[in-house]
Amino acid sequence: MEHRGLLRSVGTVSAFTMLSRLLGLLRETVTAAAFGTSAVMSDFVVAFRIPNMFRALFGEGALSSAFVPVFSAIRAKEGESAAWQFARRVITLLGAVLIIIVLIGIGITFFPPLVEAFRKGTQTLPLLRIMLPYLFFICLTALSQGILNSFGRFALAAFTPCLLNLTWIAFVIFVCPRMGAKPEDQIAGVALGVLVAGAVQLAAQLPAMYRLGWRPGVDLNAKDPQVTRFLGLMAPTALGQSVSQINMTINSIMARWATPWAAATMYFAERLLYFPQGILATAMSTVLLPTFSNQAAVGEDQRIRETINRALRMLLFVMIPAAVGLMALARPVTEMLLGWGKFDVDSVDRTAAVLRVYAPGLFFFGLAKVFVPAFYGLGDTRTPYRNGLYSVGINFSLNLIFTLSLPTEYKAMSLAGSAVVSEAFNGLTLGWRLGRRIGSPGWLSVLAGAGRALIAAVIMGMSVIFVHGWIFQSLENHLAGKLVQFISVGGAIAVGMIVYLLASVLLCRREAAQVFNAVLRRK
Repeated sequence: MEHRGLLRSVGTVSAFTMLSRLLGLLRETVTAAAFGTSAVMSDFVVAFRIPNMFRALFGEGALSSAFVPVFSAIRAKEGESAAWQFARRVITLLGAVLIIIVLIGIGITFFPPLVEAFRKGTQTLPLLRIMLPYLFFICLTALSQGILNSFGRFALAAFTPCLLNLTWIAFVIFVCPRMGAKPEDQIAGVALGVLVAGAVQLAAQLPAMYRLGWRPGVDLNAKDPQVTRFLGLMAPTALGQSVSQINMTINSIMARWATPWAAATMYFAERLLYFPQGILATAMSTVLLPTFSNQAAVGEDQRIRETINRALRMLLFVMIPAAVGLMALARPVTEMLLGWGKFDVDSVDRTAAVLRVYAPGLFFFGLAKVFVPAFYGLGDTRTPYRNGLYSVGINFSLNLIFTLSLPTEYKAMSLAGSAVVSEAFNGLTLGWRLGRRIGSPGWLSVLAGAGRALIAAVIMGMSVIFVHGWIFQSLENHLAGKLVQFISVGGAIAVGMIVYLLASVLLCRREAAQVFNAVLRRK
């Protein structure tokens, strides 16, 4: 894929990802208003994390990274018919394995020691039983998205998460109030919404796949050498692509154990963090895998290095100001977006504090989105796998230290800090190992660009703090509270963007031009 094509594809995926993130923010606003950071919301978060972790292990990252290179190679060498036969065999095998996992998982939730451990006032196990089948639908959806991406069809796959958000919102508004008067009863409606959304997302992929040549059928041939190759790639790939989800799942379980509100607080802070991260980093990860695979297939290490350099500079150019902006406006943004209904002042303060801890790690979370696809494109799945093991170990060790030693009010922030440290280790060491393998992608130019972006972001951050305070104080006695919040935060963000763009034209001219061209789809 040429540089222009890469930017255009990233722009397309980013646009749909932005729509998904906006709907996701609306989803979290509705959910926060209904349940706040209550214990029952924390129970839902823990239950939701578990199928989401398996989705990350067997679904999006691992499946795409293992499936796309094999499927693309079969298409190129053996033709469409052989590629679709391989896809049908993988779909059959994956579906059978997922059904077994779901049945075993539901059975485990009835295991007496586990039931006893979760007996004291928690809804985790009942909610988990409802949502475990979501794993079946969402993993097959991820495989279908990998097939569409192999044909260069990125738009539908990027739009699909919107269906989850729309379904979730509908269930919170229309179904949850009919589940009962108590939050303990109503939260089951959210779990049902997740399950239905999984089926809807899978159904949305099937017509597009059918038009490309897929035909339904069962073909269970696990001895096919191509299927064996796919499984060999997927096994180590799973952990390498799923470090963040595994760390977040561990953190949520330990947070629920530490204090009733912590898991929900971390969840909402994470959702606010994922809005800027998902717009560019997720889009890059989606597009870079086939790009690196094609470049590695013809031995073009120099082009791989150039692609990494461009991707890193674009990533840091966007993520550094996003991190600074979130730190500067953590509480105003949290109060504006989530401070409705049962999401009270305590919920706002706790979530904002966790968000400030998460924010500096925003660009660390994105590094793996660039480096891991590069390793997979080179056919190396073991390095991200080993790095992922170390990262999970660091996260878990820090969690134990912090939860056992710190006061209750600091435990959620410390768990967030553990995630940032472990992700920083993962991203930085992956970059170091990749540089040793293919040569430097131009680290000095990347660091210089990051330094210039940081200077511009600090200038932006100071202007954002000043403008927000000035607008808020000018309007607080004249307009309704929520309207003041939206105007002051919106005005501060608008001024901050202008200041950053002006500063970046002077300091980060090259990176700014690349981002503008990607947005405007110009040469």
